Amino acid sequence: MKRVLSVVLLAILLVNGSLHAQPPREFRAAWIATVDNIDWPSRGNYNTESQKAEYISLLDMHQRNGLNAVIVQVRPAADAFYPSQYEPWSQWLTGKQGTPPNPYYDPLEFMIEEAHKRGMEFHAWCNPYRAEFSIGKSSIAATHISKLHPEWFVTYGTARYFDPGNKEVQKFVVKVVRDIVSRYNVDAIHFDDYFYPYRLPGKEFPDQSSYNKYGNGLSRAEWRRGNVDSVIVGLSQAIKEENPHVKFGISPFGVWRNASQDPRGSETRAGVTNYDDLYADILLWLKEGWIDYVAPQLYWEFGQKNAPYEVLLDWWSQHTYGRHLYIGLGIYRANSNPAWRLRNQLPRQIREMRDYPEVQGAIYFSSKSFVNNPLGWSDSLRLNYYKEPALIPGMPWLDSLLPAAPVVTTVSSVNNGLQISVKRNAEETKAIKGFRLYACYINGPNNNFYNSALVGTQFHTDSCTFQAPLPDDKQFARFYVTVIDENNQESKPYINWPMKLDAVRDQQQGWIMK
Repeated sequence: MKRVLSVVLLAILLVNGSLHAQPPREFRAAWIATVDNIDWPSRGNYNTESQKAEYISLLDMHQRNGLNAVIVQVRPAADAFYPSQYEPWSQWLTGKQGTPPNPYYDPLEFMIEEAHKRGMEFHAWCNPYRAEFSIGKSSIAATHISKLHPEWFVTYGTARYFDPGNKEVQKFVVKVVRDIVSRYNVDAIHFDDYFYPYRLPGKEFPDQSSYNKYGNGLSRAEWRRGNVDSVIVGLSQAIKEENPHVKFGISPFGVWRNASQDPRGSETRAGVTNYDDLYADILLWLKEGWIDYVAPQLYWEFGQKNAPYEVLLDWWSQHTYGRHLYIGLGIYRANSNPAWRLRNQLPRQIREMRDYPEVQGAIYFSSKSFVNNPLGWSDSLRLNYYKEPALIPGMPWLDSLLPAAPVVTTVSSVNNGLQISVKRNAEETKAIKGFRLYACYINGPNNNFYNSALVGTQFHTDSCTFQAPLPDDKQFARFYVTVIDENNQESKPYINWPMKLDAVRDQQQGWIMK
């Protein structure tokens, strides 16, 4: 059920969104689409250094806007933005499918490293079944899987797809994803809404041959859903076998089913649904724990005739089955109709979703939409809704054991501040993302240290040094240092004794913390 704020507080928030509390933990991400050069690299940019600079610029923009994750498309059409033994280099990376970057670099490795430097998660976004984006116009290498196994593919409209009912296809898709997880330090594998393709008017998806072979008496719809279920199960198992800390997330079309089709469905009148048209039974995957998060694409406005944002937000919040729910928000819709010309449309959607404890964050489509600051929304995130940094929520079903508190090695006075050096606990075996420093400043000789504030976060795996301010108007300080592990869990703090700031300011040498 929707958590309703008091009338007074709601009125204040609608006037001044800056008073709306920012959650200390929240997933904040943007999709970076590579297919057809939507977001990166820009069309015709096949220069290695220019591609790197362009990607870094995107990351820096998203970091300024307060995002803490990126979802980057690395397999748009049975091709690769990384060296692969199974699929050729993407045409959208080098201009011709199968041609490696020149000068050579590994884009996936580079992109992951740059994201992690900034403390941002990297989710590798793959398309499961698209093989040829535009028949006759796409660049297709001789080594492309459609050339090696043409019997695995079907043509539907102007595109070519893997046949999801083919058992060898299912194995191949799992093998490709297993390869990514086994070789790269990705935080998650991410699939969007493209399973069986969206219906084309008057045309049936041409899978009669595989249905005749594998249907086993099921209806065509049941069989198709079973095919997609099989791939999801296989992917889930492969990902966890390779690295149990890597997440698996799905971003489906925003409507699972209409209530007119199923009493469990939403009060919507969508012409397309996941269950009936894309053959993706998202609720089953959540219920069975095959996926770790779901990010429905709620790209509609409040009060939309067939699929209102508020109705679907409420519906998905009731169907998470304990997994994480991130809301897909359509920043690209800015100025597309009267509702999306309202400056308050997107901020209101953020405020609304934060009223649901079941919602852990948002993902924005797509990256390039932020560049021109549509309706001032980039500024709204940077200066208001995402002004305070947030940790990504942890997933206790992946790992519930807190990391060991870090060790503070030295503290010294530097330029009217405190330099605090920390390192990971020697007994800690987990991968570490970084360290956090908190401070509490008070007046008076008491020991009542409350309301500690975050001083800073540094993303290093072994050690780092913080600079802590020593305000002139405070007499005492206490500092707390924590560590963040690969599942975004924060350790208990290493706490120093209360410091009398006048004495600290006079101190010119370092000392060892006990």
